[in-house]
Amino acid sequence: MSTERVGTITPDAESNHEKYHSDRQKPLPGRRPLKLRTSQRPARNRVQLLLNLADSLLRETESLAREKALTEDYERWQALSLSEGIDFYDEVQRFETGLIRMALDRTNGHQARAARLLNIKPTTLNSKIKLYGIEY
Repeated sequence: MSTERVGTITPDAESNHEKYHSDRQKPLPGRRPLKLRTSQRPARNRVQLLLNLADSLLRETESLAREKALTEDYERWQALSLSEGIDFYDEVQRFETGLIRMALDRTNGHQARAARLLNIKPTTLNSKIKLYGIEY
């Protein structure tokens, strides 16, 4: 009777197992591995590829929109004339409104998450939304 436990693999069996599987993965001599064209691939892969592409385009669009908004704000701030005077509270309100809308857009309107992004309490965010009449 052998002292080996049932279910263990002996070194010979292990090498035979590796040899068998390594032989199966090699293409047959004289043949190239078969590659599927895009039109021959299963539809699921093409759909996933399109979804990934759409997601990356959406993220890029959102990024460009944020950059455009910041550029417009910067140009508006550059046009302000200190000699004529600036309404500080209007500028603060405009800035806060833009930040709140950006956070709400990023969180799909979820106020608690938007408050976390802005590092303020949800009740503060809610009161500012009501105060400024922000609709999202």
